[in-house]
Amino acid sequence: MPIHVVTDLRAEVPSHLKKVPIPQLNRSSAVLGTCVKGKVIKKYPLVSLEEDDYVLKTVIQEHEDQLSLPPGSTSINAILFGPLAKEFSKTVNQGDLVVMAGFVVGRSPTAQKDGLHPCNLQLAGVDACIYVYPSSSTGSSTSTISALTPVPSAETTKPKYTYVALKDLKAGMIVNIYGVVTFFKQPFRTKGTDYCSTLKITDQSDIKLGCTIFSEKLEDHPQIYKIGDIVRLHRVKAQFFNGSINMVSTLGFSVVTFDGTVGSPMVPRTCSRSFHFSDEDRHTVERLRAWAASQSALPSMSSALLSSVRPRMYFDLTCQLLAKAVMDSSCTLLRVWDGTRCAEPLLNVSVEPEALEGSTAITGGRDNLVANVLAYDNHVEVARGLKPGSYLRIYNLHAISQSGDTPPGSGTGHLSFHLHGGTAYGRGIRVLPEDSPDLQELKRTLESLRSDPNDSSLVEVWCTPPESFDSDPENIATELTCDHTLSFVPLACVKKATPPEGFHVRAQLRSYQPERLHQALKLHCPECRTLQDVPDEETVSVLFQEALRGTESSREAWAHTRHLDSSDPGRKISLHLPSYGEKGNDELIFVEGATLEEVCRLSEGQRGMIPVKSSDRKLTLLDLSTPVLIHGSKRLYGCKRCSQVKWLEPEPEERGELNDRSIAEMLGVKLLQYVFLLKLELEDGSGSLDALLWKDAESFFCVPASDAAANQKMQDQIKQTMDRFSPPGGSLERPWLDLCLRSYTVEESGQQTVCYQIFNTVTRGAEHSSQL
Repeated sequence: MPIHVVTDLRAEVPSHLKKVPIPQLNRSSAVLGTCVKGKVIKKYPLVSLEEDDYVLKTVIQEHEDQLSLPPGSTSINAILFGPLAKEFSKTVNQGDLVVMAGFVVGRSPTAQKDGLHPCNLQLAGVDACIYVYPSSSTGSSTSTISALTPVPSAETTKPKYTYVALKDLKAGMIVNIYGVVTFFKQPFRTKGTDYCSTLKITDQSDIKLGCTIFSEKLEDHPQIYKIGDIVRLHRVKAQFFNGSINMVSTLGFSVVTFDGTVGSPMVPRTCSRSFHFSDEDRHTVERLRAWAASQSALPSMSSALLSSVRPRMYFDLTCQLLAKAVMDSSCTLLRVWDGTRCAEPLLNVSVEPEALEGSTAITGGRDNLVANVLAYDNHVEVARGLKPGSYLRIYNLHAISQSGDTPPGSGTGHLSFHLHGGTAYGRGIRVLPEDSPDLQELKRTLESLRSDPNDSSLVEVWCTPPESFDSDPENIATELTCDHTLSFVPLACVKKATPPEGFHVRAQLRSYQPERLHQALKLHCPECRTLQDVPDEETVSVLFQEALRGTESSREAWAHTRHLDSSDPGRKISLHLPSYGEKGNDELIFVEGATLEEVCRLSEGQRGMIPVKSSDRKLTLLDLSTPVLIHGSKRLYGCKRCSQVKWLEPEPEERGELNDRSIAEMLGVKLLQYVFLLKLELEDGSGSLDALLWKDAESFFCVPASDAAANQKMQDQIKQTMDRFSPPGGSLERPWLDLCLRSYTVEESGQQTVCYQIFNTVTRGAEHSSQL
């Protein structure tokens, strides 16, 4: 066989093979009696050319220590042909260690594009062979790691990485490195499909070099917040550029970033779900932190507070976003604050209220608290994706003095802040996570201002929705039905209040769940208070089919029986007619041996059909996962916990008027109730919160949940209502909603969570539309 899976390496690998490092390969290399050993880092799909003719491409990376290798690329393409390619596709997995022999060294046509070795390995015919050491065995058995090199002792099963000091880098090496960031640019889109980010790093050797990262995904780029952060780069390639060594990302590149402040938490910033970080790595980061703190030559951060900004300054601003608005295709307005008052008067940028997302209320002595930032050109895409309330760091912001709304004769300009286009000097925007150490001082400052009881102007900034309380009543899409005399309060105040408490709020709907509204229909047991999904059509249909297979042929126990032909000539549907109700449309019928579709069809025009099955010459209900009563598209379900299903008697006593409750009592079933359950994300400019629409949902929509479960038109009516509240596509033209909220606490796993629920609220016009 051309591929050998190695179980006993020393016996399997021919002793005459001589290992050649991948960087040493060239087109004139002698290949007879040589082999190459490496790890499979990329395996492409098998390509079938014609019958029994295949080709497969894979990438292997040199297995030896990078520092002991000669200069040159350590990763190379290997092209396999014929049966060897087919067997490789079945046998070898990414991560396996392979030894390749019997190859031909050719020129790689993709070397310029993929940055790999300028040659490739071509394997075909009887001379080619591959020895495979599966990754599962190499990780657990030291005896199968290599027969061509000394067997290392296994200190741990976790992977280990070798890191190279920046002074030891040579062109062509693919290495792992650590460094302290001295300069960086946020990722920007290239002319192709990739994003590109650049940074400069240094280490204790005092060598400074640039790094360029290309990736289609923004999350794969370094999450650098400030100069002094520490990065760990895996699988970067050293190459000469403009007379000096620079690093470029290669296949398999990954990066982890750490805060560079001495004593800060060792929290990695990475998009990878799993990565290796040992005590040795921790010590490396700590040593770099301590070294960087002692280096006065390292560039300092250019951050500044609004209170210290002067005209013509360029600075980095750490702030919170209050509101944003699209000015035109090349400019987006961001309104931000950092808790300090600017010493210079600030320019007021006029925006139409409907175009602004977030809070605009600034009054009484707070005119210099909120800064207007205009983001231009390539920064517009990032700016439009920001959410009010998020924390930002804006790099290389320019303070410009303008006379836009300066009083005549004052001689004083007003400051505006411009984030110019391009990425020069690291210009850009970064969203900071709320737990970032860099935000703790900012958050304390903002919180102290919010909690100042003597500062009524700041309450308006954070607690009053823009123009919402004074809106034209015709633009309010809901109305309150309660007798509360509560005043309207902003959501920010609701979130600060201690539950339980009631509120009147005016807010807009940002989003809702579930988006597929038929999933908002639930089944609720008022006795045990369980809540469950409505069984889907396919599941119920399968349960009916299973009942068909268990149906008995004898039914003499029933006095009133009809046999109807089904679509299957070998099967009969039995209708049992006990003395329930009057004959005709009020007749209750037990049906056995029918499919779900047949029961629904037969139930049209009847009081209802009860699906049953035979057991010991008696009839009983099907599994309670199926409906206990069907009337056309209307279906009633029973609670498995609370029901005590009875045997059905052939001649029951006469009963009074039939209704759902009496039928359920006769069957020994505790009926489940149809209810709506939606989670609404509300916002009003002061903040946002999630509120449940549940117990009062039927009155909110003016649609009974049981009717909506059986009536598609009513479901469409609810969908139209929600689309009006939260238009598809994220339209800014959303109506305001007057809502009555209640706060309460729920204890789960020993922790208490504050929740909010909507009560005593109806949709305007819903009552009329439900009668159409």
